[in-house]
Amino acid sequence: MSKYQRINLWVYRLSRWLLAGVMILAGVPKLANPVAFAEIIGAYGLLPDFLLLPTAIILPVMELVAAFLLVKGENAGLWITALLMIVFIAVLTYGIWLGLDIDCGCFGPEDAEHKAFSGLRVALLRDLLLCVPMTYCFWHSYRLLPNLFGERP
Repeated sequence: MSKYQRINLWVYRLSRWLLAGVMILAGVPKLANPVAFAEIIGAYGLLPDFLLLPTAIILPVMELVAAFLLVKGENAGLWITALLMIVFIAVLTYGIWLGLDIDCGCFGPEDAEHKAFSGLRVALLRDLLLCVPMTYCFWHSYRLLPNLFGERP
C-alpha cells in the first residue's frame, strides 16, 4: 500500500469516526429525555402533536444506529447520516427562514451550544461543515475511477 493510499485510508477512517462521534453526542442526550426533545421538535411547528414523541425517539435511535454503522465501516451508516443531515439542514433552514429564536435541539434538551451561541444559524453552519467529511466518505466508498494502480476500491 502506497503512502497516498495509507493517508487516504486514515482520512477516511477519521472522517467516519468524526461523524460517528457527532451522532453519538447528538443522539444520547435526546434519547435520555425524549419528552423534552419532543417539545423542541414541537417548537418548529412542522409536525402534529401525536407525532412529536415518536419522532423524538426515532431520530436519536437513527443517529445511534448511524454511528454504530459508521464505526463498523458499513456504508449504510453513511446513507443514514446523509438522510439525517438533509432533514436537519432543511429544518434548520426553515427555522431561520421563519425567524425562530429557539433551541435547535441538535444535542438534546438544555443544549449548551444554544446558550453559548444562540443557535439555528450556528447549527446550520455546523451541519453544512459536517457535509465535508461525509462527502469525503462517500467519495472514498463509491469512487468510480480506478485508483493510482488501476484497481477499484
